[in-house]
Amino acid sequence: MPDIKVRVGQQGAVKVVSSIAGSQSMTLGNLSDVNAAGATNGMVLVYNGTTGKWDATLELTPGATQNLDINGGSF
Repeated sequence: MPDIKVRVGQQGAVKVVSSIAGSQSMTLGNLSDVNAAGATNGMVLVYNGTTGKWDATLELTPGATQNLDINGGSF
C-alpha cells in the first residue's frame, strides 16, 4: 500500500503510513487493544479506560453516565 499524501499549507505531509507488506490480511479483531467480538452492523468503537481496550458497541456512552460532547473544532 503506498503512502497517502495530503497537502497541509505549502508542504506535503504523510497522513497514513502502512507497514504491512505482501498479501497479509488484517482486521480490527487482530489488534490486541480492540475487543470486536460479536460485532454487527452499526457498531462503533468506544475506548474503555478500565480495560485499556476499544470495545465494539452500539452505545456511544456506555455505563451510568450518559453524556456526550462532540467538538468538531474550528475551521
